[in-house]
Amino acid sequence: MKMTVLSLTSAALLVGAGSFAASAQAQESFQYPQGYVGGDAMFWSLNPDRGDSRDDVGLRLRGGAQFNDYFALEGHLGTGGSDRGADLDHLAGAYAKGILPVAPNFRLYGLAGFSEVEISDNRESGLSYGAGAEMDIANNVSIGADYMRYLDESAYDFDAASVGLRYRF
Repeated sequence: MKMTVLSLTSAALLVGAGSFAASAQAQESFQYPQGYVGGDAMFWSLNPDRGDSRDDVGLRLRGGAQFNDYFALEGHLGTGGSDRGADLDHLAGAYAKGILPVAPNFRLYGLAGFSEVEISDNRESGLSYGAGAEMDIANNVSIGADYMRYLDESAYDFDAASVGLRYRF
């Protein structure tokens, strides 16, 4: 429930700020490949099949290379947060990123790849997927939000909703 409210709030903020971004920046033509880095607040949730979920806030760094208007490769590194004995020691992953330009300053995207997550010295890895949106607020700066399913194990799921900034160089 907490993740759903966060995701809906983030989406509303992105859409509501669209008119500001459109007037603040003219569309700029970028050269590809283009590198980027970003930092996010990551609201994670560990949901066991039996028992109560555990959730907290950590930090996530991401970086990648965008090869054209529709495709990028991206990596995530995350850590932080603890709830009732569930400590997020680290998260690391690599993903293919499909991008759908909706407007000159607004994009939707999907991520699919592989993640490793260590929670309280229990390390698991597997396929990951997610979706998000980002909007330019300056020439090389965008804000964004996404929701990722980092792990989908037989005994639990590990998800995260993230909100943050990205810088293109």
